Amino acid sequence: MVLLFWLLPVVGNVYVLWHIWRLLPAMPWVKTLVVVLMVCAFLLLFAGVMGTRMGLSMPLQTVVYEIGTSWLVILLYLFMAFLLLDVGRWLRWVPASLLKDSVAGSLGILGLMLVLFCYGNMRYHHKQRQPLELKTEKKMARSQKMVMMSDLHLGFHNRRAAFARWVDLVNAEHPDLILIAGDIIDVSTAPLEEEGVAEEFRRLNAPVIACWGNHEHYAGASRSSDFYRDAGIILLRDSVMEWGDICIVGREDRSKQRRKPLADLMKGIDRSKYVILLDHQPYHLEEAEKNGVDFQLSGHTHHGQIWPISWITDALYECASGEWQRGKTRYYVSSGMGIWGGKFRIGTRSEYVVATLEQKSSND
Repeated sequence: MVLLFWLLPVVGNVYVLWHIWRLLPAMPWVKTLVVVLMVCAFLLLFAGVMGTRMGLSMPLQTVVYEIGTSWLVILLYLFMAFLLLDVGRWLRWVPASLLKDSVAGSLGILGLMLVLFCYGNMRYHHKQRQPLELKTEKKMARSQKMVMMSDLHLGFHNRRAAFARWVDLVNAEHPDLILIAGDIIDVSTAPLEEEGVAEEFRRLNAPVIACWGNHEHYAGASRSSDFYRDAGIILLRDSVMEWGDICIVGREDRSKQRRKPLADLMKGIDRSKYVILLDHQPYHLEEAEKNGVDFQLSGHTHHGQIWPISWITDALYECASGEWQRGKTRYYVSSGMGIWGGKFRIGTRSEYVVATLEQKSSND
């Protein structure tokens, strides 16, 4: 499976580079330069995924990460574009001359990519506010306002300056509580430590409660725990805490094989309180329903980040993004505040949820 994960991009890269070579109306040395640059961008992907510093400064490592991971997204769209053009050529809808030594073809592909990825980048940076009303028959002393997020992926590309803007957005809501459903860290705690990102978390004007995601494990359990502690985040790993009229259950990420069953975590909790479950990956949603959870917050999917990967996540998960309900249990699967890899949102969105929890009135 891992071999296939890397083989597909390699095959796609070869296919795209062959088309680029044929398409460009330029001297061989110019074509060679373009192809070499594209190969270098592809190789930088490996350094970005592994999260290695390679002895580089933070700005240079950021460039390495963003070029490498962005190229993976660009590669996908170039592959789809050339595949459609090839099909059109085979069906004689597209003239063969458009794909060989073609000024019009080259400018067309370049223009399409520029428009598409400028749009995708702007859409990523626009963080959408998603309101959510939660009503309960359980007794509530007062209504609670909660900001909910997931998948911040702070690190080499989502750095402190960007996160500071997100903190300002959250503080402007004046929440009573902040819940984060995992993957706060991207691939390494090193950039967070170097930039003092923990200080930004301490600027948040409400308690922060979070569960772990799979990326916290990638970054190293010990260092991730240290960062959470320094940032003042209340970490729930297969544990439970009460906060006023709310009981919050935080699961270990499912990538850890020996995490506790949800039924075990629910034993002995006060069922008169509103039960919120934080579980990073939204698999087996029926478990929350069977165990009497009132609301589950998850993330992980990013809703595919870009189309058509969003179609794949829709097929893989019962709910890949947004609101859901099973019986009396409500769910929200966040597409993420941040993102892994290239900063593009095409057909998906970056979001944070502003939820209001209150007791049902006689009129509801």
